[in-house]
Amino acid sequence: MRQLRYAYLVGIDAFYTFLADDGWAIASHIALSSLMALFPFLIVLTSLAGFFGSKGLADQAAELMLQVWPIQVADALSGEIHDVLTTTRGDALTIGLLLAIYFASNGIESLRVALNRAYAVTETRSWYWLRLESIGYTLVAAFTALAMAFLIVLGPLLLAAARRYVPLVIEDNATLLNVTRYGITITVLIIALFLLHAWLPCGRRTFWQILPGIIFTMVASLLSGIGFGMYLARFASNYVTMYAGLASVIIALVFLYFIAAIFVYGGELNAAIIKSRLPRGVSLQAAQSLAPEETPV
Repeated sequence: MRQLRYAYLVGIDAFYTFLADDGWAIASHIALSSLMALFPFLIVLTSLAGFFGSKGLADQAAELMLQVWPIQVADALSGEIHDVLTTTRGDALTIGLLLAIYFASNGIESLRVALNRAYAVTETRSWYWLRLESIGYTLVAAFTALAMAFLIVLGPLLLAAARRYVPLVIEDNATLLNVTRYGITITVLIIALFLLHAWLPCGRRTFWQILPGIIFTMVASLLSGIGFGMYLARFASNYVTMYAGLASVIIALVFLYFIAAIFVYGGELNAAIIKSRLPRGVSLQAAQSLAPEETPV
């Protein structure tokens, strides 16, 4: 009973802080920035895949990125994404690609703003260093997506080779590959959330300090995706009637808005838990300015 009361008080504290930090407005900023960064990121992805000699990898990578989205949301964007991925460009490694990388990194910057507010820290690092860091994260994400896509493409070949030596290997490639897709995507999302909470905002936090918010983000995002998918299955026509040709964009934006709000609340939840465990007189800012091993528990 005591633990339930503690969880309730921490959750309420996180919610009120979420409201005080303009969490809904920040979530809106993240959603719009993420949607605007999505297509420049796909351009970067396509250019890199073409540089390595296989633009088909970009298609596989984009499919992996949308794997955990509700099918109605993914389908709404699939046409536009396919157009971006299949357009032939001659601007690889030129000014066009550099601008695409810059605009794609804006999504990372919006997440940094949200987490700095959630953890109640003031950014002290130079703006140019932060932008370079965001660009680095964007490139790492692109290379990671291509690497995952390569593993998926290579999967059937590996299974065929394995069957020569292990006859009991599962025969249904589609089932195994679908499970693999979900497994890889979810694992990468969890790793990405750890990296974002640990390194993106200013200050220092330990593994255990950021774990609760990450668990909440993953579970709540899954439930939100299922709920939003069920809603769209029944009322998607409302969006088409109201927004006409913009329906696919609005559907994606609303979905990203819910996910962004969950992400921001996850940071607020971590901050509320950290505050609840601090000795009297120690502020949240002071606790996070210490090295992890010196942080009060």
